[in-house]
Amino acid sequence: MARDLQLGVASILRKVAVIPVLVIDRHEDAVPLARALVQGGLTVLEITLRTEAAADCIRAIRSEVADAVVGSGTVLDVQQLKLSEELGCAFAVSPGSTPALIAAARDRAVPLLPASATASEAMRLLEAGYRLQKFFPAEPSGGTAYLSSIASPLPQVKFCPTGGLVQNNAADYLKLANVIAVGGSWMAPGRLIAEGNWPAITKLARTAASLRTAAE
Repeated sequence: MARDLQLGVASILRKVAVIPVLVIDRHEDAVPLARALVQGGLTVLEITLRTEAAADCIRAIRSEVADAVVGSGTVLDVQQLKLSEELGCAFAVSPGSTPALIAAARDRAVPLLPASATASEAMRLLEAGYRLQKFFPAEPSGGTAYLSSIASPLPQVKFCPTGGLVQNNAADYLKLANVIAVGGSWMAPGRLIAEGNWPAITKLARTAASLRTAAE
């Protein structure tokens, strides 16, 4: 029997309506930022591997914020997938997919959420065993109209759209039958992180966390 390559990912994505996608430049911001988001009801966090501080941020949040479920983002290659596993990430997210990355994921314990932006890409990932996919970049790639149009021909695939999502349009995505959750950074803008304005981020997180109810 084939191994489930995304074991546990569906339950993680269903924990919240919105997953913050975080670019953290300073290690000292990681824990208070995570605490602010968790306090606002967003407990699943994607820490992108775009900064030098990213690995230390993941370690700190996993160690000090007990209620946070931490995954890695912008995983581009085999080395970053390996790092995600070594850091104990609950999941790893890629903005696309490559044959090398998909092959490596079969030998790693950390489940991968690869991205597609076309029907052909979604079909290839489905053939490789990925029923859960990131849809990126969501707004430039057709947004809700595109996802709605492929729901019938590809009912097996559920998406987590990111890219151009904000508070005002995220609920429209969550109303779609083939969307399991959405991702974005609007609830943790760089300006507020730089200011250390954690109460404001908690407030934005709380509003974002209410989107699931609004979409139902």
